[in-house]
Amino acid sequence: MKLKYIVPLLAFFGLAVLLGEGLTLDPKAIPSTRIDKPAPSFELPVLSNSNEKFRPEDLKGQRWVLNVWASWCVSCRYEHPILNDMARAGLAPIVGLNYKDQDDKAAQWLAERGDPYYKAVTDNNGRVGIDWGVIAVPETFIIDEQGTVIYKHTGPINRELINSEMIPLLRVNNQASDN
Repeated sequence: MKLKYIVPLLAFFGLAVLLGEGLTLDPKAIPSTRIDKPAPSFELPVLSNSNEKFRPEDLKGQRWVLNVWASWCVSCRYEHPILNDMARAGLAPIVGLNYKDQDDKAAQWLAERGDPYYKAVTDNNGRVGIDWGVIAVPETFIIDEQGTVIYKHTGPINRELINSEMIPLLRVNNQASDN
């Protein structure tokens, strides 16, 4: 008879421990299978000139940023002025991967809000985003000089994140080129 009461009580405490542990995790810290692996290759048309193509290999030897965005993305509105500031600071080339969007709406978005991108490329069907492991828009990646993904952030970036996490990774490139 005692076992009848002990088993549910143990199950309850076990579940409480698991749920309590889950509350201590950072919901924005979504692990990426791309970290420390070569950046997926692609060749996509540039938004401003569909005859021009961009490939990640074009930036080999440089540290650069890939920002996945869309004109329909509400969070992208929040981070866009920050990307403009980042581009003005010249920290690294920023490539914009316009994800599952319409070219005319994306072009209008950049015309109205400023264009922080070294190149904005169009991924209308989302295949490249899938290859990169994109799970939500916006997402931001840093790729090193060898073409390896060294950083990923899901969600809008903010100034604190740029200062604490991204600039230290991007300065490595600037220090190496200053020597």
